[in-house]
Formats: sequence, C-alpha cells, structure tokens
Amino acid sequence: MTLTDYISSLSDNPYFGAGFGLFGIGAGAALLRKGLQGSLIFFRRHYMITLEVPCRDKSYQWLLQWITEKGAKKTQHLSVETSFEQKDTGQVKTKYDFIPGVGTHFFSFNPLAPISIAKNDALHHMTTSAGIESLRVFIIAGPTQLPARARKVNSSEQVSTVACLTVPSYGGTWIRVERVREQQTLDLHMGVPWETVTLTAFGRDKILYFNILEEGMQMALKRHEGKTIMYTAMGSEWRQFGHPRKPRPLQSVVLDAGISERVLADVREFIGNPGWYIDRGIPYRRGYLLHGPPGCGKSSYITALAGELQFGICVLNLSERGLTDDRLNHLLSVAPQNSIVLLEDVDAAFASREDSQQAKAAYEGLNRVTFSGLLNCLDGVASTEARILFMTTNYLDRLDPALIRPGRVDLKEYVGHCSHCQLQQMFLRFYRGQEAPSQAATFASAVVKCGKPISPAQVQGYFMFYKDCPSAVLDNVEKMWTLV
Repeated sequence: MTLTDYISSLSDNPYFGAGFGLFGIGAGAALLRKGLQGSLIFFRRHYMITLEVPCRDKSYQWLLQWITEKGAKKTQHLSVETSFEQKDTGQVKTKYDFIPGVGTHFFSFNPLAPISIAKNDALHHMTTSAGIESLRVFIIAGPTQLPARARKVNSSEQVSTVACLTVPSYGGTWIRVERVREQQTLDLHMGVPWETVTLTAFGRDKILYFNILEEGMQMALKRHEGKTIMYTAMGSEWRQFGHPRKPRPLQSVVLDAGISERVLADVREFIGNPGWYIDRGIPYRRGYLLHGPPGCGKSSYITALAGELQFGICVLNLSERGLTDDRLNHLLSVAPQNSIVLLEDVDAAFASREDSQQAKAAYEGLNRVTFSGLLNCLDGVASTEARILFMTTNYLDRLDPALIRPGRVDLKEYVGHCSHCQLQQMFLRFYRGQEAPSQAATFASAVVKCGKPISPAQVQGYFMFYKDCPSAVLDNVEKMWTLV
C-alpha cells in the first residue's frame, strides 16, 4: 500500500474522521517538539560552552576590541567608540574604533596545521615566525600518535621527546557573539545602559575563552606599552585620567647626588623580592616620603620613576569632599596592578595632633577622612599588600609622627634646593658643546656664590629665557631670582 492509498483509507475511517486521528497527530507532534527541545537543552548543557561578560568587568572593552580586530572583521552591524590619541609631540588625534553593535554576530578562524618537532629541538625559532608565544604540547606515545599528556609551555623551552604542537584551541571553531543592551537598567558608575556580551561555542574546554581573554588583554596592554598611565579616583574605582603619556627619562630629573639611585634601587629590590617578605611574615608593601621646598622635583621624580619601572600612577587627593575612610580603604585595595599610589601634599590634609587648637580649627570640615582611618589604611589590619605608596610634603615638621613611622613610611628622602653638583648637571642637560663642562662649572660656582637658595624649577625657567645662548646664562646669573 502506497502512502497515498494509506492517507485515503484514513480519510474513509470513521474514527479518524471523528477526530481521534487528528488528536493523535497533534499529540505526536507535541511530543516530537518536546523531545527536540529537551535534546537541544541537553546538547547546550553538555556540548556547548557559554561565557557572559558584563560591562562592569575589566575585560569587557578588551573583548570587544578583540572581537573587532580578530573575529568579526566582516560584520556590517557596528557601534563606534571615539577616542583621542596623543602623539609624542603632544598633538591629539581623533580615533574611531568600530566594535560589533547590539545584536548577534558569528565568526570563525581557519585552523592551523600542527607542528611536529624532533627530540631536543628548541621551540623558540620554530614559533617566532608564526607569532606563537605559548602553546600546548602533546607528547606522542608511539605510532598511534595519541596524546599521552598535555601541558602549556613557553616558546623558549626545550622538548625532550618527539612532540606535536597545536595553536590555541579556538582555531576553526564557530563562535556566536550576542551583545545585549538593557535600556531599562543603567550602570550607576558609568551612566550608560547596562550591557552584556555572551560568547557561545561548541565544546567543553574552558581554555577556549581563557585564550581569547588573554589575547584581548595583551592587545590592550600593547596599545599602552611604553607609556605612563595616570589614574584618578571616580566613585569607588580608578579611571584613566587624560591620555597615556610618553615616559619621562629618569635622568631628566636632576636631584642631588645619590637620591635617585637610592630610591630606584630600593623600589626595584622591593618589586623583585616578594618571597623575602612572605617568608618572614612582613607585610609586602612599601612606603616612601619625599619632602622639601616647592619646585624641587618631588612629583617630577615620581613621574619619571613610574616611567622607568613601566608603572602607572594613581593620584589620590585626601582633601576630596566625598572621600571617606571606607572609600579610601577600598580605593587602595583595588588600585591597578603595576601602579604607584601617590598622595601629594599630605601635610595639607590633616593637622598634626601636636599642633595647637587654633591650627587644628583651620583644617576642620575640609574632608570626611579621619586621621585614624588613614593610618589604618596605610598599615592596619585591613590594609592591602603588594602596594607601593609615595607621599610628598613641603613641611615635614607638620606631619604627625604616627604617619611617618617605619611600616608606613619606610624610606624618607629630602629633596631640597640645588647644590653645586645639581647646577652643573642641569646646565649640561640644556647646553652642549666642547666648552659646556667648563661653562657648567662656572655657572654653578656663580650661583652658589650669590648665597641665595634656588629650586630646580627656577633654574629651568631661567634656562628657558636663553635656550640657545649659554654665554647669556653666565652673564645674567644675578637676574635669576627676578626673571622667574
């Protein structure tokens, strides 16, 4: 009996015509739909991997930029992000970044062929040309070439047996990107609608998303590589302030003999020996205090030091009206990695407890940060570790002894007016030529002979009047205190 004859016989069947047949078909279709839905849910739970990244997460912008440059290059549904890029000359250039718009996007990568290497071959030369920094090594266990074990190695390591190398596992995998924007919900800190990006791919290996986020982070860091980033406190988080700056050479800040070398050596020793502190139960944090008259290079040296270490600078104003003890402690605990926390003019934030009542009254009501709260943030039970903190002040005698005791301030350096050595070095930085060394010595002696203190800022301002005429600098030394 053919299908046509069977359908014709059903139409002549009185039970089928009475509705039982239609009911059975409907019930079968419903069961089939439920089965398909259950199968789809089971497949998504066990054979697909999903990653949701909210807009408040630090990796959100990294992921969008990575998707734009590495993944969805051909997507036609875009959003624009306008930014400003500062060149070395100081000129600001407008830059437009196109990122995937709200909606659903799909992208894939072409898989790369495995690389087979022989015994004791170094990976560095074989991977440099392919741009592979780290990869997974599967040790071949005989002629079947089944992986006996796998581990992640660096390109500089040696492999002791025959191995097969593969690039990160997202190669050749289709990834679904869904960007959702909630119009009814706002991010209170950013003032923009709440957004999430959800990645969905086949498989069960989380290394897929780990590699994507890691590569996105490296791309973001590369954009600011070799530049000093300034951060300022906005609410309960740190945000980038201004444009990334070209690092200032440490040699451009001329301090008295030995000061720069001592601070730099101490900071590098601290960064390179975390285990020494942990083994001895000492909190892994370091505090520095630079004190001296205004214009002597305290803040300039900290900026140059951050550039030398390739660190950022988190500028914290203790006199801010909205700053409280809890918020101060939170900001210190969430400071960006590889950054220096800077408290400038800390003497202006609090009056010493040893001052008179009249002096204390002058500072009342300026902020809501208490002195005890600051002390606990710097060296208390809830204070954070792995932190480098610099404080500056023009008046050391105004600081409370509890604030600058060891444990809160581990190294103090006086940055004062120009010495004979500083004057010579500053002259040589501005002027070149065969006669420059002798002219520098003459200039330094003439300034010292006047018997008046002078700051590096005044000397630099004086040099700006005679940029290309060192002889005029020598002839007008006595006008240095009146020109600037």
